[in-house]
Amino acid sequence: MYLEIVSPEATLFAGEVNSVTVPGVDGEFQMLENHAPIVSLLQKGNVKVEGNITIDKAYESKFSKDSSGKTVLPISSGTLEMKDNKVIVLAE
Repeated sequence: MYLEIVSPEATLFAGEVNSVTVPGVDGEFQMLENHAPIVSLLQKGNVKVEGNITIDKAYESKFSKDSSGKTVLPISSGTLEMKDNKVIVLAE
């Protein structure tokens, strides 16, 4: 599935991933390929991305890796939309 992570400054990441885990307002949840369409508010926490991804050098400092090898981006809030195997995260 295709993931875009957009902040007020720039598009931090855009590319193919295996899964995305986000901090929803009702708890953390994960999306895999062919997930049902969803729109959700996000709260403070970590966006966790699984897959062989490449982060643009200009934004590498915003991301880290967790103990399981997932790429992690801390956010303070945001909105998510998943539709037709495309996930868009508007993150602050």
